[in-house]
Amino acid sequence: MAKPFWLLLIGLALPGLALAADRPPSIAAAPVPPGATAAPIALLADLSSGQVLFARAANQRVLPASMTKVMTALIAFDLIAAGQLREDAIMTVRPETAQRWAGRGTTLGLRGGEKVSVRDLLMGTTTVSANDGAVALAEGALGSLDAWTAAMNARAATLGMRGSHFASAHGFPDHGRTYVTANDLIRLAAALINEHPVLYHRYFGHQSMVWRGVTLRSHDPFAGLLPGADGIKTGHSFEAGFTFLGSASRHDRRLVLVIGRVATEPGRAKAAKALAEWGFQAWDSHAFLTPQLVVGTARVQDGTARSVTLGVPRAFALSLPKGSAAQVSGRIIYDGPLRAPFGKGQQVARLEIQIAGQPVHTLPLVTLQAVERAGPIDRIVNGLLGLSA
Repeated sequence: MAKPFWLLLIGLALPGLALAADRPPSIAAAPVPPGATAAPIALLADLSSGQVLFARAANQRVLPASMTKVMTALIAFDLIAAGQLREDAIMTVRPETAQRWAGRGTTLGLRGGEKVSVRDLLMGTTTVSANDGAVALAEGALGSLDAWTAAMNARAATLGMRGSHFASAHGFPDHGRTYVTANDLIRLAAALINEHPVLYHRYFGHQSMVWRGVTLRSHDPFAGLLPGADGIKTGHSFEAGFTFLGSASRHDRRLVLVIGRVATEPGRAKAAKALAEWGFQAWDSHAFLTPQLVVGTARVQDGTARSVTLGVPRAFALSLPKGSAAQVSGRIIYDGPLRAPFGKGQQVARLEIQIAGQPVHTLPLVTLQAVERAGPIDRIVNGLLGLSA
């Protein structure tokens, strides 16, 4: 009978890091600047390592305001990547949409019957946070806002965003029906950046856009102001306060942060910049795992092989407080044995990483080979071998 999970304790040697047991590691990072800790909601994650570097109220439900539009962008990116939506496609703005959203928050001032490209609607949504742009995009792409929000919630489920729900494409106040957590926003940002890197850079991180001959400015406190910053999205309403989902990349290292419920726009900018700079300056990034490295094996049932090797789907670094050395261990966890057939690159397990003095974090593990289903005789033989093992 298959065990509910299988554990493997492994020691991972880190080139360039002192792991000697005869001296206790120094794992304390430099204190977080007061400007960063002033935010009621604050979360800093290193996407390059999969680690959380700082967290405050990360699982608390918050109103995202216009950060909702990040999920709208992800749905659009998914449709574009699947060939179901073209950036140069022209959409006709519904008269009721133009009328309803005229003057409601930030808009592009869309007119009923106006024909606008998907590219302009997307840029208006991501750069200047146009509510009418988000609605026109949703209605034009999937036919209705109900269909669009259903797609948003389905996508959130695939990302494990269990603390979030979307009732709109834009984030305009809706009596709390749209809500998120900081942890879920990090998952959303990771999908946006990792799955659609070209589209991400095309539509995020801009300081302005030109619309009808007029330059419209972004409220992004990062873009053009913080080295390496390239997004992602601000939000603001009376109920939500000033919020921000931001990202910056330096030297092949990407940080993503969430700032929430700040009382003022300058306070939001100050907290975001301070937290990002602390993440880059107080932590070192070390080469760690590559897709070519075999991390471990998993048992296989009913397959042409009795086991399969496991590795990470992309390179992962390791973040440690600057100048520190630490012992690192990990364990592979999966529901097993795995049942064949399955393909190469299929995520089947996770690697729990324990760094002394830091919270456990997990990385995905994928199969490094495909395993076909065995024939009847081979399955019998494998079953007998399994009983005798």
